[in-house]
Amino acid sequence: MTSEMQQLQVEIDTAPRTELGDLARDLRAWRAATGDAATELGARVVATGVSPLPFTGSPTSEPRYAAMVERFGLTAREQLTCGCHVHVGVASDEEAVGVLDRIRRWLPVLLAISANSPYSQGQDTGYASFRSQVWARWPTVGPTDVFGSARRYHSSVADLISTGVLLDRGMIYFDARLSASFPTVEIRVADVCARVEDAVLLAGLCRALVDTAAEAWALGWQAPPVPTELLRLATWRAGHDGVEGSLLDPTTARPRAASKVLEDLLVHLAPALARAGDLNHIERQLETVLRRGTGARAQREAGARGDLAAVVAELGRTTLE
Repeated sequence: MTSEMQQLQVEIDTAPRTELGDLARDLRAWRAATGDAATELGARVVATGVSPLPFTGSPTSEPRYAAMVERFGLTAREQLTCGCHVHVGVASDEEAVGVLDRIRRWLPVLLAISANSPYSQGQDTGYASFRSQVWARWPTVGPTDVFGSARRYHSSVADLISTGVLLDRGMIYFDARLSASFPTVEIRVADVCARVEDAVLLAGLCRALVDTAAEAWALGWQAPPVPTELLRLATWRAGHDGVEGSLLDPTTARPRAASKVLEDLLVHLAPALARAGDLNHIERQLETVLRRGTGARAQREAGARGDLAAVVAELGRTTLE
């Protein structure tokens, strides 16, 4: 566990894993540890994209975060968002950029699957993932253009840093990026999931997306030229509807039932999922999410009578179950 921008937050991470079952055990162990730590302080840990309850920001005193608060003001002071970041190993920066260029059209779908933040500051926001709205206040958040090469990616990052707007490379908040610390592609678009099994689903999908894209890059297949402005709209729709309504089709950018888009995602990833031994598990879990809904639906069902305490209780239960 490490410090985050707000003292109200806790960040956990897991060791690299190749088996989804091992990842699930790690996540449950870390959540149990954070739950025990919270209990010692008379608190409860909940996995959610934003706080459903009104809160007053309490930034940590760590120098980098203090500098962010000084520069970005209310955006930083009010920043209490929790995302699920998935790292997938790659062989080189060239392969990594080839992956980024080929997964970008699918990233909004991952946001929809993970949506877990319908309430903020004590009210229903109308979004399945309001975290995606709050998080977008930072200057580099969102989808990226097709880069085409590692050289262009690094040049683009250097240009952003040279503006002086950002404190450092760590503020490159693309929906997916090259990790600054590990030989990985880091997919950052998702809400933190209330349920461990949904977080594991997300990880399995991310690995299959990276493997599928890396294979396409190695074969010399062109990255789909989806305009970035359409990806921004697709991200908005995913954050608004989750899996309950429509998503923008990753190929046509036209509205389509979320269930059909998820079917297309599964077809797209089926070979990679099968090679990893994950196909049956991922297929079952996607069906489960479509049937019972994401964390956003569970929160709204718990808060149907306007009782936010019930929302927090539901989150506490599913976080540690």
